[in-house]
Amino acid sequence: MKKIWIGVGLVCALTLAGCGGGNPPESAKKEAAAPAAPAGGGAGVPDEANGATITGKVAFDGTKPVMKTIDMSAVPACMRAHTTPQKSEEVVVNDNNTLKNVFVWVKSGLPDQNWQIPTTAVQLDQSGCMYKPHVIGVMAGQNIEVKNSDPTNHNIHPQPTVNQDWNESQAPGSEPKMKSFPRQEVMVAVKCNIHPWMRSYIGVVSHPFFAVTGDDGTFTLKGLPPGTYTVEIVHEKYGKQEQQITVGAKDSKTLDFTVKG
Repeated sequence: MKKIWIGVGLVCALTLAGCGGGNPPESAKKEAAAPAAPAGGGAGVPDEANGATITGKVAFDGTKPVMKTIDMSAVPACMRAHTTPQKSEEVVVNDNNTLKNVFVWVKSGLPDQNWQIPTTAVQLDQSGCMYKPHVIGVMAGQNIEVKNSDPTNHNIHPQPTVNQDWNESQAPGSEPKMKSFPRQEVMVAVKCNIHPWMRSYIGVVSHPFFAVTGDDGTFTLKGLPPGTYTVEIVHEKYGKQEQQITVGAKDSKTLDFTVKG
């Protein structure tokens, strides 16, 4: 009889641990399977003082494409938000012939461990009937604060293939929506069912080593442990490229990409 009660107690304990006191199954599995924290950087935090830094740029080789003008005439509130016609953001070539809105991340090579999820939310705003920023990166489980800064309704509709999709309306002046994706997925396309020209992309990564190129086409990845990594770039029109790089402790290395238009 004593053995039976011990077995029941063990089952109950495992059940409580797996459920996490009411957490979703994905979160519970992540918590239960958390490996040891990385050395030197605290509990799952990149060690920027002793880790490696990779910097680079994404160059554009070719004739700069002419992006189509967005027709917002059917929605006066969207038209009034702009003094000049808006262009599609599918391809944005910077003045220095680099590409903006390229997602850069460490695709493979990292040690098998859990990284600390930032408590700060990443903002995705709907302003002038455009998603801003056009491309964002978050860690799996990190909050995304979705705002509506427009005087018109929007409908946020991410279209993941690994994570669960959702489709919600957001009225003007309403509270921001806090959303997150529990699983890694590069990339998640986001659309607005009301305004078909509105597009955004979210890179969801299980670690903090990612970036999005801006107005100068550059990126920086800091605090990498020594090792050999595959770094991948992802662009909505030009697809994917990857390169391998090996870094040691406190290394600073350059890794440039070129996209042909």
